[in-house]
Amino acid sequence: MKSNKNRSLDRIDTAILKTLQGDGRISNVELAKRVNLSPSPCLERVKRLESEGFIQGYFAKLDATKLNQAMSAFIQVTLDRTTADVFERFKEGLVTIPQVAECHMVAGGFDYLVKLRFSDMEAYRVVLGQLVELPGVAQTHTYVVIEDVKQDGGLYLR
Repeated sequence: MKSNKNRSLDRIDTAILKTLQGDGRISNVELAKRVNLSPSPCLERVKRLESEGFIQGYFAKLDATKLNQAMSAFIQVTLDRTTADVFERFKEGLVTIPQVAECHMVAGGFDYLVKLRFSDMEAYRVVLGQLVELPGVAQTHTYVVIEDVKQDGGLYLR
């Protein structure tokens, strides 16, 4: 996919992105109606937005409770050294842990913020054991989620 960060989006492109972000399964005919275009030009715009990298993919939002992964936690990870090789080895190990939903390198008092999804505290203990054994991990602090107040609803588009 080509990235075209320099091209500005017009109001129709933005309307297409907003609509698809809310419902990726919408038909092209319905999408065209919502953004006031005929189906052919609408499909051309969607294909262009995809090829330029504005649309990176489509996915289904799954129910974590029904799939026995209702619990989540955020873990602050501090590495023993902040060198390129330690960062790389940590990342290589982390991406192999399937319960890791997200991982962000951050600036501040620790190095990474990791989000885990799991079924129960026993499963959490197993995953934490894997996490602390990753190369370079010096310290972790866990925050178990009690209630999801707001989850990622996509990007803010004007």
